[in-house]
Amino acid sequence: MSKKPAVPGGGGQAATATRRGWTMESGQAEVVIAGARNALFVMVGVLAVLWIIQIVNWVGHYSLDQSYGIRGRDVASLPYIFTAPFLHVSWAHIEGNSGPLFIFGFLAAYRGIAKFAGVTAVVVVTSGLAAWFFESPSAVGVGASGVVFGYFGYIMVRGLFDRHGIDVLVGAVMALCFAYQFSVLLPQQGIGWQAHIGGLVGGVLSGWVFRDRRIVRAGPAAVGAPSPGSTVAVRPANPPAPRSLRKPASQPSQASQPKPASPASGKGFKVDPANPRADLYKELDDLGL
Repeated sequence: MSKKPAVPGGGGQAATATRRGWTMESGQAEVVIAGARNALFVMVGVLAVLWIIQIVNWVGHYSLDQSYGIRGRDVASLPYIFTAPFLHVSWAHIEGNSGPLFIFGFLAAYRGIAKFAGVTAVVVVTSGLAAWFFESPSAVGVGASGVVFGYFGYIMVRGLFDRHGIDVLVGAVMALCFAYQFSVLLPQQGIGWQAHIGGLVGGVLSGWVFRDRRIVRAGPAAVGAPSPGSTVAVRPANPPAPRSLRKPASQPSQASQPKPASPASGKGFKVDPANPRADLYKELDDLGL
């Protein structure tokens, strides 16, 4: 059964809510530029903190790794899932993570710092829990690579969930340019691949959790536009009067009934020819008086 949509001007019809499409909204370019500037400042600050901690850790002969790193299935080290991403085991380790972290972090943050903070929290937890559950108790897991893969996964799927064509393109380009990163998702000696997989899963999950839920209100034209194959109910311009108020067709109206000739007018009035004023009456009758 086809539905009958409202006709424009039918009265009392509220605008319907529709999902936002793939087109760029008015003023969106300015918002993106402002967000990119904020993302740049945030990622510069994050890298500055990482390198300061690395200097302190290096001076202390990397004692922070042993104290605040993740040990598999060690309940005492479970809170360290929040500190391990800030620690690295060598200069080569932090150098290898800094470049991808800055690129992916910037692309993940330019849509909004608040959303970026939520994504960061999710990938830190998922990568840390994966390392805590599946790494060997004899190993200590540290490094921001799990967070890097989290941002990577988020960038690849964000455009699909948000229906942003530019983000789909960015995700595809990043996936092609950094395809070699997928090689470290496989089990390898000395590499925390468990945290990498956990971070990637957290990034994809964040793309769904933090997807853009905004809607656009359709105007009256969109409400009244009939869909193909649907039936439109049209209201007559002049609806017929109720049957009780209608006049019988057999009774002619008062305006249509002929009026009787008035004697004063002389119409239909027979004048005696013998009357001396017969000619005057005839002239008045011809004049319609």
